[in-house]
Amino acid sequence: MHTIKGPALFLAQFIGDDGPFDTWDGITRWASECGYVGVQVPTNDPRILDLDRALESQDYRDEFLGTARQNGVGVTELSTHLQGQLVAVHPAYDAGFDAFAPDSVRGNPSARQEWAVDQVSKAIRVSRLLGLDRMATFSGALAWPYLYPWPQRAPGLIETAFDTLAARWSPLLDLAEDQGVDICYEIHPGEDLHDGVTFEMFLDRVGGHARANMLYDPSHYLLQQLDYLQNIDIYHDRIRMFHVKDAEFRPTGRQGVYGGYQSWAERAGRFRSPGDGQVDFKAVFSKLTQYGFDGWAVVEWECALKHPEDGAREGAGFVRDHIIRVTPHAFDDFAASHVDHAALEKALGL
Repeated sequence: MHTIKGPALFLAQFIGDDGPFDTWDGITRWASECGYVGVQVPTNDPRILDLDRALESQDYRDEFLGTARQNGVGVTELSTHLQGQLVAVHPAYDAGFDAFAPDSVRGNPSARQEWAVDQVSKAIRVSRLLGLDRMATFSGALAWPYLYPWPQRAPGLIETAFDTLAARWSPLLDLAEDQGVDICYEIHPGEDLHDGVTFEMFLDRVGGHARANMLYDPSHYLLQQLDYLQNIDIYHDRIRMFHVKDAEFRPTGRQGVYGGYQSWAERAGRFRSPGDGQVDFKAVFSKLTQYGFDGWAVVEWECALKHPEDGAREGAGFVRDHIIRVTPHAFDDFAASHVDHAALEKALGL
């Protein structure tokens, strides 16, 4: 077993145009002041991390890590959530997802996909250069518009979608193998990899690739009414990253899982700050510890009600209180004695 590392904070929801959230120095200093010892870093904002400079310059990488270290935090992982999303986009979502890409490739899905693959490739390489062995991402989605089968799906449609998804990701997984980096897909609604079954469908098509792993976030499972604790029992060998995000699901006679197109605050299922929702984090931390999870507990703040800065400060203490320092010995070791084989045989009547 391992003691889970943390607390860490995913910075994506906090980067902004005002200080201290607009510079690497400012946001890492702020995260440390909130009580964090690690930060998970998105790679889509060059004010925080410039992928091209990080790939080319040892001085830039040293400065990047040194600033974080001087401010009291380490870099836990890089994230390519937005770029990974663009590896596979159904045309129905082209206009919405264009906002994740630079102006030069907007309105051109093939160029946008090429840019996204290049970005993910760079982030894999930069992860290795920064001494990181895992990276977070989304899978993207081709089949998501056909989630609810009405009208009936054409035969072979889902199979073709997953064959295509696997073909797009296989070269990236092979690159990750060369670089010694696990690609951790956040299992998430809106992605073709949104539950255990769809992850397995993908895994089968990439030949059980050792670098295809999971980012475990129980909030997304609770809102799907999936057993998030049994999920750890089933997939613990593939869970390499962990987001601490809470949620609550309170269905009514008017709405349920789909939410009736309401705002997040008005939905039956909504995200909450850690400790404010329904996720049994004591059980989650216990199971991850039991199975030897050796990564970071990373707060991903998303709450329909609470101010983000309050959620961030509270989240650090929440994680610290839930991390289990693993025992170096069994609780009943005090009663142990040396092995006497003759006595053992006598006790067994041999």
